[in-house]
Amino acid sequence: MVVLDVTIVNIALPHIQTALHFSTESLSWVVNAYTLTFGGLLLLGGRTGDILGRKRVFVFGILLFGLASLLGGLAQNAGQLMAARALQGVGGAIASPTALALITTTFREGPARNRAFGVFAAVSAGGSAIGLLAGGVLVEWLDWRWVLFVNVPIALLIAVLAARVLRESQRHPGHFDFPGALLGTGGMVALVYGFIRASQEGWRDGFTLGSFAAAVVLLMLFVLNERRSPQPITPLHMFADRNRAGTYGIMLFLACSIFGMFFFLTLFVQNVLGFSPLRAGLAFLPVSVMVALAAGVTSQMLPKFGPKPFMVAGALCCAAGLGWLTFTDVHSTYAGSILGPILVFGTGMGLQFVSLTLMALSDVPDRESGAASGLLNSMQQVGGSLGLSILVTVFGTVSRNEAKGQVAAFLGTAGPQEKALFAHTGRLPKPRADQVLASGVSAAFVAASLFTLAGAVIALCAIQVRPSDLERLQGNHTPAVVRDERGR
Repeated sequence: MVVLDVTIVNIALPHIQTALHFSTESLSWVVNAYTLTFGGLLLLGGRTGDILGRKRVFVFGILLFGLASLLGGLAQNAGQLMAARALQGVGGAIASPTALALITTTFREGPARNRAFGVFAAVSAGGSAIGLLAGGVLVEWLDWRWVLFVNVPIALLIAVLAARVLRESQRHPGHFDFPGALLGTGGMVALVYGFIRASQEGWRDGFTLGSFAAAVVLLMLFVLNERRSPQPITPLHMFADRNRAGTYGIMLFLACSIFGMFFFLTLFVQNVLGFSPLRAGLAFLPVSVMVALAAGVTSQMLPKFGPKPFMVAGALCCAAGLGWLTFTDVHSTYAGSILGPILVFGTGMGLQFVSLTLMALSDVPDRESGAASGLLNSMQQVGGSLGLSILVTVFGTVSRNEAKGQVAAFLGTAGPQEKALFAHTGRLPKPRADQVLASGVSAAFVAASLFTLAGAVIALCAIQVRPSDLERLQGNHTPAVVRDERGR
């Protein structure tokens, strides 16, 4: 439900844009308001589960998520919707890392945990595409508000079942690093806002430069706080392990491309290809199928080959799929230009998610499993927000340049009535408007493919498959003691 909600709103974006008067650039905040609070507070959420008990924290997070969904569905303006989406992110940040930590502490390292993570990865990665399908059904048959309302009964059902089925975890006393949470979240919000502002007002705008400066200061203070805190929200010693640090970097770049792919392709198939919300949702269903298939194969073959081959192959598949999508234009068709690339991209997602999850949480002590899972999820959500903001900047720059040429060409051939209508609405008629959108989307896919190539480079250069890693995947390894930077 939490992962699905990143994309279920995507399918409703054109309807939200019309109903609540968003611009294309500001529309990305419907996604970013959720993912920024989600990513920024994931570490605090994971730490909260370690200290207070993961079961009760999980249930609280799910109920908060349901309440925020209700408020979002009732929103009457853009500000109310973004506030509700931010509150959803808080609920997701509490529930998501505790869910992954509960799996980590329930299943022993080896085949059982491999299978559990395979299912978790398939559900998590496939949830993005399933969200688009569910959103299409709800928008087509009901209203865009139901992409939020639908979470309410699901959250209540999960809370009831969790209370009956899940076992409470052992508590690990400690304190909450609230300064770290605030500094980290504030720094990422400022950074993402800077990119969004640059796409609208340009790189010389005072607010753009001020936002980037604030981001640098806040993130530097965040690192200093984490180094000095006795119980930091981000255990920096997690990055001491070469494989784990590389895994976090790969996840960051993968998320940059995933969020952008779903965001821009959703706009393209509805606005350029003319798909209805339901048809657009169905168009992404093959992604879920490929993710599930690839994740299942990966979880079975990991003990023999280790995670590195799947990380590299997955990143290259994602890059190939996104590179293929750069050829989309106003003459593209779904079967000829969209289906093949998303099948390749979905395969890459499935190959990576299982291997990344296992490597990030391998050989982590029980007391830190919440923090470790929170850090992995944080890389995914923060990477998604940061990547989407960068891609929106690329989209805005290229589409504005294309629009200048299209406007000049239009005014040179348009009649009086067409010119009067354009002066009133400021909107180009089809197919010129479609060409502007398609040019920006194609450029965004170029940048997204570079993100995934960066992930492939990290996998090739940083990840090492050691005999102990294969032993853990096969269930024949005694867990080691992981010490922090102070040697504890």
